[in-house]
Amino acid sequence: MLLIFPPIAKACEPPAGIARLAGALKANGITCRLWDANLEGQLWLLEQPPVSDDTWTGRAWRSRQKHLKSLREPEIYQNPSRYATAVNDLNRLLQTSDKRYQTDISLADYRHESLSPVRSQDLLQAAANPEQTPFFPFFQQHLAQLMDGISTVGISLCFLSQALCSFSLIGLIRRQYPQVKIILGGGLVTSWLARPGWQNPFGNLIDQLISGPGEGQLLELSGCAVPYRPALPDYSQLPLADYLSPGLILPYSTASGCWWNRCSFCPERAEGNRYQPLPIPQVLEELQQLVHQYQPRLLHLLDNALAPVLLQRLIEQPPGVPWYGFVRFERQLEDPAFCRSLRQSGCVMLKLGIESGDQAVLDQLHKGIELSAAGRILENLRQAGIAVYGYLLFGTPAEDESAARRTLAFVQQHHQALTFLNLAIFNMPLFGDEVVEYETELFYAGDLSLYTGFKHPAGWGRGQVRRFLRQDFSRVPEIAAIIRRDPPQFSSNHAALFSSSVLSEDEVNGWK
Repeated sequence: MLLIFPPIAKACEPPAGIARLAGALKANGITCRLWDANLEGQLWLLEQPPVSDDTWTGRAWRSRQKHLKSLREPEIYQNPSRYATAVNDLNRLLQTSDKRYQTDISLADYRHESLSPVRSQDLLQAAANPEQTPFFPFFQQHLAQLMDGISTVGISLCFLSQALCSFSLIGLIRRQYPQVKIILGGGLVTSWLARPGWQNPFGNLIDQLISGPGEGQLLELSGCAVPYRPALPDYSQLPLADYLSPGLILPYSTASGCWWNRCSFCPERAEGNRYQPLPIPQVLEELQQLVHQYQPRLLHLLDNALAPVLLQRLIEQPPGVPWYGFVRFERQLEDPAFCRSLRQSGCVMLKLGIESGDQAVLDQLHKGIELSAAGRILENLRQAGIAVYGYLLFGTPAEDESAARRTLAFVQQHHQALTFLNLAIFNMPLFGDEVVEYETELFYAGDLSLYTGFKHPAGWGRGQVRRFLRQDFSRVPEIAAIIRRDPPQFSSNHAALFSSSVLSEDEVNGWK
């Protein structure tokens, strides 16, 4: 079996999904190969001579190997200006790749001028014409090297930015290896399959679509008897030294779904995804084994929100390397001593969904956040030396301009504790329980759309929100400084490196 992670996604850490699948297959006696076509495809595209001859592109082309090398070394993360130059130059080379293909490619995205990843007919067209992606020569060459003896190919489609390339790859495999069985899974596929009244438009192209964590289903399709043996994720076949980070960032998921699962307009709840955690003793044991085996620079815990009991156990049994992940504003974090203990366990950054600085908005959205407590938590984390990557959500049905201005005031008040910020405009899940209360209009005509536009009850539409963010929110000096700090293209995936890179070797040894 060949497991593939396709372009385009941020190529700063190995794909966790196919690594976990590989571990499960290996533990149950099934051999497989892994191919991170995302990382390798981007590196290949960066080596194709540019078609543009402007000064910026020429400089970026001459410096590309130096930039790639620097992003794999820690020193550049101590110099945000040099870092931004390296990332922006590499991004320029991708953006100016051959325009015959009508694509707009970056280090984080892939778009086509006329084909949309939310229209099944467009995805089928990409499959029917795989030579119309700039990655086609790369796909063709590497498949010839990888497909010997392969009877099944599994593709992990997690993001919209991967969809068109995934189907180009599927079309090429179907054309050149017609007897091979093709299985498609991943986060985006899970969302498709959760759509009410789902009817598979890909039945003539793809043999099997898999929803949710795929280990069990993939093992059953491979003829493995139950019960299955639990397994450690296997990253060993991936090019771990080639990712665009200063040492290995190791991704690891302790659960699927969200343990809170109460927020209004939550995609996880709309899709009916249950919270399925791994047993905490297994998590702690696996982290110890993975850290010992791979010696990562940084551990990325992928959960939608780390469970409170897990945070306590990570303090009691630290993984031994710096780590970061997403948490809610838990009551534990109101204790300064707990925050200091988290820091001592190796926590260098926490991602927190602040969402709004207006209590009424948070209450109407069932976020379970008290602003007074959130302020204390932010200050505790600042004093403990833990960076905060804060997420704000504007334009929800519960918000109006006055509420948005209260969010501005909250961020300004706590700007010293907010290391990074993500500003998002609300998208309404198309199939959530709440959608029937609003007059909706699709963003784009597509049978695979997951979100819809809506008529805001207070007239606080997307245009007004964008103007507010551009003209008011982002111009406050304290807030502008936070926004400028965000790593270009890689955002939260690289943000923790700007905190952890300054840690002393003695401190790292103290976590082991």
